[in-house]
Amino acid sequence: MKENSEGKFLNKKVVMTALKGAFLKLDPRYMINNTVMFIVEIGCFISLLFTIAPSSLINIGEGRVFNGIIFLILFITLLFANFAESIAEGKGKAQADSLKQSKKDAKANLLNAKGEITVIDASELKQYDIVICSAGDIIPGDGEVIEGIASVDESAITGESAPVLKQAGSDFSSVTGGTRVVSDTLKIKILVNQGESFLDKMIGLVEGASRQKTPNEIALEVLLITLTAIFIIVTISLYFIGNYVNVKIGMASLIALLVCLIPTTIGGLLSSIGIAGMNRAVSFNVIAMSGKAVEACGDVSTIILDKTGTITYGNRLAADFVPVGDHTKEDVIKAAAMSSLMDETPEGTSVVVLAEKLGFKEEATKYIDAEIIEFSAENRMSGMILNDGTAYRKGAGDSIKELVESEKGSIPCNLEKEITDISLLGGTPLVVAVNNDIVGVIYLKDTVKEGLRERFERLRSMGIKTIMCTGDNPLTAKTIAKEAGVDAYIAEAKPEDKIEAIKEEQSQGKLVAMTGDGTNDAPALAQADVGIAMNSGTMAAKEAANMIDLDSNPTKIIEIVEIGKQLLITRGALTTFSIANDVAKYFAVLPAIFAASIPSMNTLNIMGLSSSNSAIVSALIFNAVIIPALIPIAMKGVKYRSASIDSILTRNLLVYGLGGCIVPFIAIKVIDMIITPLLSVLGIL
Repeated sequence: MKENSEGKFLNKKVVMTALKGAFLKLDPRYMINNTVMFIVEIGCFISLLFTIAPSSLINIGEGRVFNGIIFLILFITLLFANFAESIAEGKGKAQADSLKQSKKDAKANLLNAKGEITVIDASELKQYDIVICSAGDIIPGDGEVIEGIASVDESAITGESAPVLKQAGSDFSSVTGGTRVVSDTLKIKILVNQGESFLDKMIGLVEGASRQKTPNEIALEVLLITLTAIFIIVTISLYFIGNYVNVKIGMASLIALLVCLIPTTIGGLLSSIGIAGMNRAVSFNVIAMSGKAVEACGDVSTIILDKTGTITYGNRLAADFVPVGDHTKEDVIKAAAMSSLMDETPEGTSVVVLAEKLGFKEEATKYIDAEIIEFSAENRMSGMILNDGTAYRKGAGDSIKELVESEKGSIPCNLEKEITDISLLGGTPLVVAVNNDIVGVIYLKDTVKEGLRERFERLRSMGIKTIMCTGDNPLTAKTIAKEAGVDAYIAEAKPEDKIEAIKEEQSQGKLVAMTGDGTNDAPALAQADVGIAMNSGTMAAKEAANMIDLDSNPTKIIEIVEIGKQLLITRGALTTFSIANDVAKYFAVLPAIFAASIPSMNTLNIMGLSSSNSAIVSALIFNAVIIPALIPIAMKGVKYRSASIDSILTRNLLVYGLGGCIVPFIAIKVIDMIITPLLSVLGIL
């Protein structure tokens, strides 16, 4: 119950903040950044002037009441447009407030050159200071573990409750300020000054303070400004055309007509669409360093993926048991399982799991007194020797063969063939022996994650090419690539090979995305158009990337691409709807204005609007209310479906283009029927 009431309070708080922001954004110094809505504000101000002091020279046939109605509707239109942007920003600010709690009143155990510890405020820390963090301490700033190993709770940043292991000298040595040490002690070198931490950047980004207009937004704004300029010329021309045919169009009507014709719908929603796109990424636990990064995801045509941890689980697991000599598969299953009963490595556990699936049943507790053969770099084998002297061993082929020969055993004639066949498949062969008798081979393979083939197929349908990078030999790389369903692979890849692969794709005019977590990935992340660093990775990787996955899930790149595409499709859909709206309003209003003096224009007044004044007011009201009506679509985004560009364009035209033409005719007619009695009472019908 508490959670629900907090959620409602948060929603109410966001809405109230957005309402306040809608009024504050009326400042012309802010509004000038949105040319279309700035034109509306100028029209609103002029309407107010003519409401206060109507001019018989310019405002022929229109009085204070009509001017006041036009002013009021334009004012509400501005508030709705500002509210759309403020509600998007408000969601970001709510997320920022929760992040700020992680920084509040943090302390640091500063270690000086003499080895003495002084407790200071975290805000006093400087770059390269050394701090000590023990269990229960909040890590005071971004840094790198230089000594120790400990579990760290990163839920304040990622929302994931499971702690992660941080260790000096590994790819998981990077720590983030605001996270909490759960166990043991870490010595940490602070790598940033206060105000420059990852958490500070997150807060700035989700608040929208650091959001800059993307290239696509700028291009669309240029188009909207061009359309606005054209419609200003058209509206001015209509005034003189009206005079020529004895139709007196007042200033308020001209302003209303201009506002109905210019693309106010998309002009009012454009900024909120961009902010909402970044918010969707944040809600997906991805921090985008700019709106440009999110937008670029939608245009990505090549994705470069590491094999280990991304395409495969990273551990070689048992896939099959192969008998050799005169032995049966059941012999191999039992010998392999017995050699692995006390082996707690992922490989050993997988052998027992697979054996149990195939019918092996034995309790490990029965052999607690058995002698355990631990794996080492010298013996390259592991296993167990029972109390009765029976020895079960598994290990590298040459090690097992050498042991068997030393104990006067024989080597099965087909052993080498089975070892070679497994190697050709890209697997790892482990030879299994009972005493001095080799019974078979365990086929270990790097297991491809479930569902990846289908996901890569989905990317292919979007026109996106997938390239797998791996340090494995070409044969293993080919096998994994075929099983996963990627389009291409790079075997025995070094860091410079990744950069070359990115440059090669970019030279063909493609946008490239890649994931990485290590320091050696940093150059490639910087070269890629969309570089996604893992939060668990090194500081160098996070600094080089333009997106950070807080969950450290490399396969999330597929969803990130879809978020970018959803942003572009949403903007395109609402732009199509807005322009279609303008066309419909044009044909709805103009015939009603000219019908009084040109009777033949009545044939075009297909909706039978009551008068020119009711037509103008109805169209203007529709123009205002359509903005908040579309806010949910701008915030949630148009649902993305895997399809070709032609299919998406056709769907946009049918749904949003045709809908944008039909909806205004219906809505304006309904509004006209509702307001006609009121306008009649006011004497301005």
